[in-house]
Amino acid sequence: MSPLRRTLDAADGGGGDGGGVPVGSYNPSESMMGTSSPSIGAESADLEEMSSSAGAGWFARGSVGKVAASSVPNSGAEWAAARAGGLTHPAQPTNQASPALNPGVAGGVAPVETKSEWAANSKPQKEKPSKSERRAIQEAQRAAKAAARGERVSAAPGGAGAVPSHGKQVKAAKPAPQKKDGSQVAASDKKGGERPPEKDRKKDVPHPRMQFDDKHRVEKAKRRAVVNQSEARNRVELFRHLPQYVHGTQLPDLESKFFQIDPMHPAVYKVGLQYLAGNITGGNARCIAMLLAFQEAIKDYSTPPEKTLIRDLTAKIGSYVSFLIECRPLSISMGNAIRFLKSRIAKLSLTLSESEAKASLQSDIDRFINEKIVLADKVIVRHAVTKISDGDVLLTYGSSCVIEMILSYAHELGKQFRVVVVDSRPKLEGQVLLRKLVAKGVSCTYTHINAISYIMHEVTRVFLGASSVLSNGTVYSRVGTACVAMAAHAFRVPVIICCEAYKFHERVQLDSICSNELGVPDVISKVPGRKDLNYLDNWSDDENLQLLNLTYDATPSDYVSMIITDYGMVPPTSVPVIVREYRREHLWI
Repeated sequence: MSPLRRTLDAADGGGGDGGGVPVGSYNPSESMMGTSSPSIGAESADLEEMSSSAGAGWFARGSVGKVAASSVPNSGAEWAAARAGGLTHPAQPTNQASPALNPGVAGGVAPVETKSEWAANSKPQKEKPSKSERRAIQEAQRAAKAAARGERVSAAPGGAGAVPSHGKQVKAAKPAPQKKDGSQVAASDKKGGERPPEKDRKKDVPHPRMQFDDKHRVEKAKRRAVVNQSEARNRVELFRHLPQYVHGTQLPDLESKFFQIDPMHPAVYKVGLQYLAGNITGGNARCIAMLLAFQEAIKDYSTPPEKTLIRDLTAKIGSYVSFLIECRPLSISMGNAIRFLKSRIAKLSLTLSESEAKASLQSDIDRFINEKIVLADKVIVRHAVTKISDGDVLLTYGSSCVIEMILSYAHELGKQFRVVVVDSRPKLEGQVLLRKLVAKGVSCTYTHINAISYIMHEVTRVFLGASSVLSNGTVYSRVGTACVAMAAHAFRVPVIICCEAYKFHERVQLDSICSNELGVPDVISKVPGRKDLNYLDNWSDDENLQLLNLTYDATPSDYVSMIITDYGMVPPTSVPVIVREYRREHLWI
């Protein structure tokens, strides 16, 4: 028998297992007292000697400490009880037997209640209900509360001041808070922390595009419109979400209202007429004309009484933008410029006077035009010229101002190359570029887009302009650009896109259907110089015939080799980086 077992048996009066308490397991090989069988007195002496050597502890380290180690009290009440009894560490139930020193018992060791008996004497724990049971309990509680609430309401028909049958007064329902104008405030608006963070950046987010297949929104927009427009009869079903109006009647009606529209600034009105007549084309030209018109409007602006400059001027700019959209849908680059101007207005210091604020805004507009358009084109030209070598055959499509600058500058440097100008109906923009290049002495070839595969085997590089570059690398440009890029990719000819960074946009677009601009359908029914080809003169009378004249198309990034911007030459995969850095700069100025 182990020494500890004999000690406990001796404490029970030598009764063995008959009167003792059950003791936990014990490993004699770990005991510091060895495996011999000394007498009970020697064991008691050993225990007393170990207790005195341990100082404040009850037992020495070793197997005894493992069997009945004392623990720190859990609360101050236990410490107080321990001091009152003259003990240093009150014992707590453990998994093993916990003998305590007692001078009244032989050997100084007395049996202590074990954890198994302590657990048996305690109350049994309640079983944890399942998820379905908890749900049933919650539903029952809700039903009880609803029933009690209904009883209180029925017992107090007089309102909040009535006393129900149980003697307690029903508390009056707190009325919803009201604004100064008398309208009620929603509960979700009372806490500022519950507002989504997007509301703080509301001015930076572009407005959702108008969906013209929504009849309610279209009727609402017509009531606010300055330009009277009538919908076309033969609308293309796939593009009903885009505006399709009868062309040719807006310009005379708008010219007759020139002196009747008070809130519209004459400079903005003039630009709108030029958009509508088609006198201003091209992304950069349209954006510069719009910003200069806004600059004139800001110069002549005066803050109305009882209004602030920031709020009223932002509303004015918004009304000008709505008028320009009625004349012609905005390009993506124009949208970025408008967002820049509104952000500068919102960041004006309240300490500035009206003249200082207007001067600051006019300076910002000038700096935007010079840095983001004029200077950016010069940087692009410097980068693009390095990709032109002697003997190259360069192909371009349509007419782009930055492509014209690149080819002209390369010719001025004395490089020998030939240019293939590809054009398409109905605008035939390539003829304008062809005349300018021929006038400067550049060797040129002119062809239409239907012969692109015939001429592509001679080409060494393709230079294309862009209306915008989207975040996924898609190039948004004049219709036909995707066809040229795909043909060049099939012939393994590199395609180089030249585009300013202010035309980049975080939008992602995979096709040319969800967002586009529809041109005048009549222009594709006629051939210039061939009046005898009049087969489609009365095409609008046939309900089964619809003519579609798209303005832009989307070129996937797989067909683009390089994009040259004022930030340098980057692959299409780096467009999101340009968008992020450009917004951080804005920002921009």
